[in-house]
Amino acid sequence: MSPLGSDVIETAPNAAAGTRRPRVGFLGVGWIGRHRMQGMVDTGAIDVAAVADASPETAAEAAELAPGARIAATLDELLEQDLDGLVIATPSALHAEQSIRALSAGCAVFCQKPLGRTATEAQAVVDAARSADRLLSVDFSYRFTEGMRRIREIVDAGELGRVFAVDLVFHNAYGPDKPWFYDPELSGGGCVMDLGVHLVDLALWTLGFPNVEDVSARLFAGAEPLAGRPACEDYAEAQLTLPGGAVVRLACSWRLPAGCDAIIEASFYGSEGGAALKNVGGSFYDFTAERYRGTARETLAGPPDEWGVRAAADWARRLAAGERYDPQAERLVEVARVLDRIYGRG
Repeated sequence: MSPLGSDVIETAPNAAAGTRRPRVGFLGVGWIGRHRMQGMVDTGAIDVAAVADASPETAAEAAELAPGARIAATLDELLEQDLDGLVIATPSALHAEQSIRALSAGCAVFCQKPLGRTATEAQAVVDAARSADRLLSVDFSYRFTEGMRRIREIVDAGELGRVFAVDLVFHNAYGPDKPWFYDPELSGGGCVMDLGVHLVDLALWTLGFPNVEDVSARLFAGAEPLAGRPACEDYAEAQLTLPGGAVVRLACSWRLPAGCDAIIEASFYGSEGGAALKNVGGSFYDFTAERYRGTARETLAGPPDEWGVRAAADWARRLAAGERYDPQAERLVEVARVLDRIYGRG
């Protein structure tokens, strides 16, 4: 099963002995792009064929991690390198177009979130992947924390009973450091598009992608309701209503004065118990997961947990194993549709 639908697949680096490793290009190799590239290289599943970045200096630094990799100036030049796959870590406004161009050229794609600024853009990418019969994944990395893997297993097994309430939080004491994040035309939105997308994905993925019957939301910018202003929200609350009346509540923010670097939580409450993932001491990287039975609690997972590159590594292994289009990619559009509804876009 794919990471879009379940757990990490531990495939061998090559589908058959003597088969060459997939040649992968990397478009956008800032901190996140380089981090994902190193994670893929460490699997031994792929070869880095070429890198490209708007900053020549950044591209040169990334190339040092992969001796023999070519430095390309443009996406077109990358696609001329006989690639099997492309990893995209560029500004959000470019994701859909670049993904479609790569897929149409016969490359599998691993893209940073969001896949598109709207559900229409995300659907166009998924359609291109289906048409080209190429593997498509998005870096929903929190699915790959050990804690969320354990919680999803418990929920899927019915051990919490009927899950009727889900609470999710992602408050970030800092705002993004790139100006394009604050332009809604370039970013598609503010903290919901940046952080809330992870919360929506975690809720739907853990619950098996139920139908979302209703969505309500309140968005704020500078402590004032957004109310149609051409700005990116820096605080948001939303409520999703699921079949049977189950409720998913989420809140996310940039620059919230919460007394720590970050608050990241995903709690699931059912008729037979509860389970929650929580960050430790304000950390962006360390998490603990617990299961609740009444007033008792049981630890499911805790740090250390090197989860940050697992989504990227999984895609690399699947690519090396020869996997093609995965219908679970349609779930990416379902996440985008919920974000559209939070933003009041249909």
